[in-house]
Amino acid sequence: MSEVNRPVTEVAAGILLDQSGRYLLGQRPEGKPYAGYWEVPGGKIEKGESVFQALKRELQEELGIDIQSSEELTILEHDYPHAYVRLHVSIIREWTGTPKGCEGQALSWELLGAEKPSVEPLLPAAWPMLERLKTLLA
Repeated sequence: MSEVNRPVTEVAAGILLDQSGRYLLGQRPEGKPYAGYWEVPGGKIEKGESVFQALKRELQEELGIDIQSSEELTILEHDYPHAYVRLHVSIIREWTGTPKGCEGQALSWELLGAEKPSVEPLLPAAWPMLERLKTLLA
């Protein structure tokens, strides 16, 4: 872990994996840093929340789905100009409801086997998540 002289923002990110080996990306809405970039859904972990509780809340708010469980994939850190983030990345294989862009964001189901996503640009921190996912499922 590197020495950071700025606050660390704890973030829960959930990679939704469906039965046919696809994962979901969402496009960051206008008004947010990196608007228009594609990312793995999720958001800040609030004080007192576990990673799973944050994922449950964020994916309900962002996608309108209810997740039953998650498995930890990896923890990554990324230094963005606007924030230093520690990303707690989980894989989610089971949920109820159909994911939709509740905040007006576009969504894209991507094939895991593809060399790169069909949408761009991708948030810089999303690349190592997807690489880790491919390694795990290879």
